Amino acid sequence: MKRVIIDCDPGNGIAGANTDDGLAIALALASPALCVELITTVAGNTPSDIGAQVAKDLLVRLGSTIPVVQGAAQALAEDQAPWRAALDNRVQQLDMVKLWQGVRTPALVTVDGDDAAEAIGRLICDNPGEITLVAIGPLTNVALAMQRYPAMAEAVAEIVIMGGVFALDDYIKDTNFGLDPEAAHQVLHSGAAITLAPMDVTTQTLLTHQDLARITVSDHPLSHFVRDTLRPWIDYSVRTRNLPGSWIHDALAVAWLLNQRVANGTDYRVDIELRPGATRGKSWRYRTPLRVDVGIPADSGALVHVLHHVDNSLLLTIIEQALTQLSR
Repeated sequence: MKRVIIDCDPGNGIAGANTDDGLAIALALASPALCVELITTVAGNTPSDIGAQVAKDLLVRLGSTIPVVQGAAQALAEDQAPWRAALDNRVQQLDMVKLWQGVRTPALVTVDGDDAAEAIGRLICDNPGEITLVAIGPLTNVALAMQRYPAMAEAVAEIVIMGGVFALDDYIKDTNFGLDPEAAHQVLHSGAAITLAPMDVTTQTLLTHQDLARITVSDHPLSHFVRDTLRPWIDYSVRTRNLPGSWIHDALAVAWLLNQRVANGTDYRVDIELRPGATRGKSWRYRTPLRVDVGIPADSGALVHVLHHVDNSLLLTIIEQALTQLSR
């Protein structure tokens, strides 16, 4: 059994917010092979306090005592205002709030703390080699934890990150890395063992309404949570992304821990642009030897295992098997 921390920015039940974090959390909670010991939240898909409410409300409904600790409300350096304007208001601008009509919103519950960096760093460093960190939001909390606990990069068993985009039409940068490029740069260069699931691979995932109905047949609160909160997001995704369903980016990070056949990967040198301009927040990668290396210092970038092809059928099977074996 792998001991896991999930650092995330869930938006399940929040109109216009992506629901893949909630699906990833549900998959981890439903999987006997994983022991979730801590959930922390960061500003990203949702503000960190909203994400904490989403996660804690779910755990209260499940009768779980896993602690939920709220984390960073803003990035290390990036201006948050343009990001919040885009992330929090687009559903109203598109007049699609009605898709969430009747969907239960998270209850106002008390979370278990407001210093996610401390909680992450302490748990990992108190248990060297034992904790896997699943980071599926901006990496602010993780970077702050590493600043406070310099031994954390060596102590963590592995960090599985959903973030970055390398060569995907219509994207220069993604939200997770783009919202806090400095944090992404620090974590990538920390020396920790890292597996990265960029948007290049997570956009190969797909969940349709038919898939959702099949994987949530169990009469269990976790299945109800997934079915009820993902249904409007799939509708929103179909209308705004011209897809037959929705991508489930973050679920891939958890599924890869459960079965590494779900995605193929290759070691790359990876980095992120920090300079001001249109490409700030853009990630890039290369394999050695470069055919043209003029002006590029040796070993530029950090050595990271990057996932690049997903078996979506197996991904859906992993989720289905985890959720359908649940019983009240």
